[in-house]
Amino acid sequence: MKVAIAQVNPIVGDISGNLALLVRVLKEVANKGTELVVFPELFITGYPPRDLLERGWFIERGEEAMKAVAEISAGYDLGILLGAVVRSQRRSGRGLYNSAVGFYRGKEVFRQAKRLLPFYDVFDETRYFDPGEEVNLWYFNGERIGVSICEDGWNGPEFAQKKYRYEVDPIKEQEQLGATVFINIAASPFWMGKPGLRHKLFTGHSQRYQKPFIFVNQVGAQDELIFDGNSFVVNREGKISEKLDGFAESVKVVNIADLSSTAHIETDEIRDVYQALILGVKDYFRKCGFSQAVLGLSGGIDSAVVACIAVAALGKDNVLGVMMPSEFTAPASVEDAKLLAQNLGIKLLTIPINQLFQSYLQILEPVWGDKNWDETEENIQSRIRGNILMAIANKLNCLVLATGNKSELAVGYCTLYGDLSGALAVIGDVPKTMVYEIARYINRERKILPHSVFNKPPSAELRPNQKDTDSLPSYETLDEILKLYIEDGLSPDEVVSQGYDRDVVNWVVRQIAKMEYKRRQSPPVLRVTSKAFGSGRRLPIAARYI
Repeated sequence: MKVAIAQVNPIVGDISGNLALLVRVLKEVANKGTELVVFPELFITGYPPRDLLERGWFIERGEEAMKAVAEISAGYDLGILLGAVVRSQRRSGRGLYNSAVGFYRGKEVFRQAKRLLPFYDVFDETRYFDPGEEVNLWYFNGERIGVSICEDGWNGPEFAQKKYRYEVDPIKEQEQLGATVFINIAASPFWMGKPGLRHKLFTGHSQRYQKPFIFVNQVGAQDELIFDGNSFVVNREGKISEKLDGFAESVKVVNIADLSSTAHIETDEIRDVYQALILGVKDYFRKCGFSQAVLGLSGGIDSAVVACIAVAALGKDNVLGVMMPSEFTAPASVEDAKLLAQNLGIKLLTIPINQLFQSYLQILEPVWGDKNWDETEENIQSRIRGNILMAIANKLNCLVLATGNKSELAVGYCTLYGDLSGALAVIGDVPKTMVYEIARYINRERKILPHSVFNKPPSAELRPNQKDTDSLPSYETLDEILKLYIEDGLSPDEVVSQGYDRDVVNWVVRQIAKMEYKRRQSPPVLRVTSKAFGSGRRLPIAARYI
């Protein structure tokens, strides 16, 4: 059977646009001998639709779209499999299923509700859906197809240490019913290392049951989530035979009767993170209806990397850099910002803030009198810059990109309404040490980032001779502690047992808890690690657990 894998980029809520995308794919594959076209999870509505699922009119739109797909299928001699919201018809529960639905020759001919509903990290499916209770096979063109939906496939023995386990194993149940081929439709978000985990999981299913397995994943970004695609086909021996490129729409027809070839799997996690961030920025702007970005260029490595990502995502003519020097800004920083803008081909504005800063100090002097200089004066400078960027964005109808990294967001080394201003925190899930790795990747073919940004000590340049290490541990130490505590979930004592100084660890974890209120008011953070700040990490602001 020839199956077309439709690794496509639907838009949440744009049901008519998603239907148009379906028709475009059908026209593309109809003359290639295709017998079945497979689209991702919740393709009709886009994923994740979140509280749109609580709107009756939205569910009705989806149902009308299902009727339209049936009518469309009448014009093609092939089957269509896609993800959609289906009413459960149950007297209790949420009343909705996350379903895979099959169409053929003008009729809906198959349904399978998602059995395993993830409720951890960024997932909240038990808020909206009821779990499926039955396992069905789709008897189509001589095959008995076991159709599963994303999490349904994440319960194999390869993940015996997985924190969240289920009593049900949908893939095993399908095999016991006599499935001859497995298909998993997914909206599986990216984080660094996730593609390799998927390979391990689904090749394990194929090896165990000696059946081919087709994995079809959504691609594109939705708010803070980035879907990498990276769809693939596994043969009976558990070898990946076909693979689609990541981070781009792609449609490929495969013959599951001939899966003798072996796909080349190239692993480069920093490349994947860079591509993910580009896609995250590109889709955030496109799906929100904007085309131009503005950001502050400080001459440091963080803003330089964000500028490079923005240009790759939006084009050089759609990115505006703003250098806002103060009396504490080193001349070398000004030159580095100018050189970066020149290398990228973007326009750079220079707006000094000295006069504004002095005005603030003069106005506020009666309020605080002879109190010593502290972070108050530093934050004023940052907030002046934030106001300037927001004013430019308002006037020019563009969005501000925040340039802070994960290390800073974690411990609150950032200013509310200052450098936290913006519509999107591009590298807010990228630790400082990884920022340097991405910068080196960007410079792999030609020098875009000035050499000096790699060598000068990181500094906010808000007071004389300031360095980040005046307030923080070294970024190498800080980032390792953050990973152990935030991503791996270790306790402070367990982090200390890994060889870290107790005082440093205690300071870091106290800062993380203390600064929760800042992160709650920060822009959405593009997710590229296994635990990002945002919807996948929900901790109280007013609490005493550290």
